[in-house]
Formats: sequence, C-alpha cells, structure tokens
Amino acid sequence: YPRQHTRETQLREFNLTQTEAMLRSYTKVLFVRDPFHRLIFTFMQDTGSSSSFSSFVQDVLDSGQHKSSVAWKPLVSLCQPCLVQYDYIVMFGFLSQELGHLLRRAGLPADSLLPEFTDTQVRWTYSWLSEQMFSELSLQQKKQLSHFYRWDLAAFPFSSSLLSN
Repeated sequence: YPRQHTRETQLREFNLTQTEAMLRSYTKVLFVRDPFHRLIFTFMQDTGSSSSFSSFVQDVLDSGQHKSSVAWKPLVSLCQPCLVQYDYIVMFGFLSQELGHLLRRAGLPADSLLPEFTDTQVRWTYSWLSEQMFSELSLQQKKQLSHFYRWDLAAFPFSSSLLSN
C-alpha cells in the first residue's frame, strides 16, 4: 500500500476506503495478554507508587472504561477485533510456539530469528503472582474487574484467567 502515513499516524485518521485498503494489504497480528496479568504488570511498573494492589485496582475501576489508561484498558476497545480481521492472534505465555509458526508462515527462518523464551517459567510466575494479588482483592472488586474485562474474556481464550471464574 502506498505509504501515505508516518509511524505516528493512527488508523482512525484515514477515511474508510483508505483504511480498508491498508488493512487488506497488511498481515495483521494481535498480541494479547490476560487482562489480570496486564494489571499486575502495570502495577509493578509503577515503581513510584506506594499504594497497595487493591488500591491500584480500585483506581482502575473508578477511572471507568472511557478514562482508562491504555496500559489496562480492555483490549477489545483498543484493537477492535470484531471490526479488524486479524490474520494471527498471539497469546502471551505461548510466544515460542506461536511466533515460530508465524515466522515460518511468513517464509522466514524461525530458528535463527527467535530469542530464547522461558514461557514455562513466565506462566508459572504469573500464575503464582496472580493468585497472591487476587487474594488481596475484595469480592466486590473481583466481580467489578470481571465485568470491566467481560468483552476481553469473551473474545479471547483466557481460560485460566482468575477473572473468568
């Protein structure tokens, strides 16, 4: 597709015809992560915060969907998976299998391009950390978070997410 945009140009700045043409010309890949893991990651990155995880979650819930940060906003509202037909959806925690497949489908030598992943360790660590952080939340906060991320949980197979229960 003719390059009519810079790196900073967002898709919404183009008209419908241009947007459709661009989307047809690209291979579209969406990387998804359990929304609860995204919250934990964001909380841990905010090293200047002295608040508890429960307080952080309450701030997220109080901000609402429209005022929420991209760091924890529901993926469905960011990526429009119902409108954009993605060619690949890559789940965090399964990167080594999925990226290898994706590179092979693109005709690239997957073995030489992929860094070494420790998916098993990452999944175990996040599982343990999720359980610890989840236990800090009140029942009401758990229900509100499940509601806040209901469309992500419906759109993507986060079967082991604590928010799914």
